[in-house]
Amino acid sequence: MDPAFGANLGWTLGALVVLAINVVALIVIPRGRKPTAAMSWLLLIFLLPVVGIVLFLLIGNVKLPKKRRAEQTRVDGIIRAAVDRAGLDAPTDDEPRWFRRVVQQNQALTALPATTGNEATLYGDYQASIDAMAAAIDEAQHHVHVEFYIVGFDDTTRGFFAAMERAVARGVTVRVLLDYIASRKVTVSDATVAELDRIGVTWAYMLPVQPLKGKYQRPDLRNHRKIVVVDGRVGFLGSQNLIDRTYDAPKNIKRGLKWQELVTRVTGPTVAAIDAVFQSDWLIETGEELTAERVPVGQLDRSASPDALLCQVVPSGPGYETENNLRLFLSLIHGATEKVILTSPYFVPDEAMVYAITTACQRGLEVQLFVSEIGDQGLVYHAQRSYYTALLEAGVRIFLYPPPFILHSKHFSIDDDIAVIGSSNMDIRSFSLNSEVSLLVRGASFVAAMREVEQGYRDAGRELTLEEWRREPAKATFLDGVARLTSALN
Repeated sequence: MDPAFGANLGWTLGALVVLAINVVALIVIPRGRKPTAAMSWLLLIFLLPVVGIVLFLLIGNVKLPKKRRAEQTRVDGIIRAAVDRAGLDAPTDDEPRWFRRVVQQNQALTALPATTGNEATLYGDYQASIDAMAAAIDEAQHHVHVEFYIVGFDDTTRGFFAAMERAVARGVTVRVLLDYIASRKVTVSDATVAELDRIGVTWAYMLPVQPLKGKYQRPDLRNHRKIVVVDGRVGFLGSQNLIDRTYDAPKNIKRGLKWQELVTRVTGPTVAAIDAVFQSDWLIETGEELTAERVPVGQLDRSASPDALLCQVVPSGPGYETENNLRLFLSLIHGATEKVILTSPYFVPDEAMVYAITTACQRGLEVQLFVSEIGDQGLVYHAQRSYYTALLEAGVRIFLYPPPFILHSKHFSIDDDIAVIGSSNMDIRSFSLNSEVSLLVRGASFVAAMREVEQGYRDAGRELTLEEWRREPAKATFLDGVARLTSALN
């Protein structure tokens, strides 16, 4: 064969293969994907076909396997039937009409209703929240349900593990769920599993990546929830994992990093909904339905206090067909009339969230954002920074929480009587890839307590001004822009 002809043939075949790849990518990738994510994937595949295809095959599917999603749908049906039997009252006309519509939306998406007669307490002290959970477990008479993204047995959590051990010794059933990848990668993983086995709790991994056992999904689809429920009557949820505030990570200890969190303790009818989230995850992971441990909502203590709260639990994640948490956040920001105060350690919003926040400023609302001054994850930290210019120019006040702390709390407040607290960041990962749980609260007393937490952030940190931000070096803003592009690959 003529060498020139062979070379030309090779180039021609290569060009045809690349063209075929690009055509297939243009057909497959945009389906069910946001335009920014689709554009990022297409750009990567067009520029680096081999790398792009491999990555897309590994992490291109943003949903859990069809079987798991079908199981979530079935569980939601069970919850809807139980809610119908309970005959719960809908939010009254005392609630703003727009807020009632938000509650209606949440129930349509998750099956979980809003309930009145709840009480809640906030814990901003890291050790105090763990101690409060342990104290509640020491009061357990029937069962304890524990679910965390990261579980670690160390000096900080030793008292919590001891409380679980005492509960087991009393004949209380203790169940623990921990995320497979996140919990296995911490340095105390082996000690944690050994201690769970020693004290006799029943435990299981969430979203295990074990292809040889037929358990596989996109590896970075994780269960990020943090839940403790005692006897179906006392519940805890928030941002905090069950591990030392350094995460027992040598790199964090070397930098002196410490995580700052916010957790809420809840009593009242909404605890049944918190437990429903745990029981759903337990059923999906283990196949065991915990019918005997469902405490009817009507049997839960209902507070008659004038400060009693309306609460609604909103789970979200790749097991659902839509982004429940994002829809909740957007609805609340659009409904706000006076102020929007946001706290998120990883703030990488999509276009809809950016428009909602900046539009709130243009409507004359006071909008504030609390984030960490330093970051523990380089790409996320730089992607987050890429939004500061647009936010500051729109009028958002950004407050930076000081080193060596990572402000890991996840909450926000609307006006003076509505708040959300939970495990969900305001980033694309939490909206699309992680299983999260959020608690919607309406009550001036709860928001007043959250206002005190927010003021604590202001007192500890400092405000970032637009003038200061415009002096950022070009190298840093270049990295911010690159990181922003990669954040859309979901």
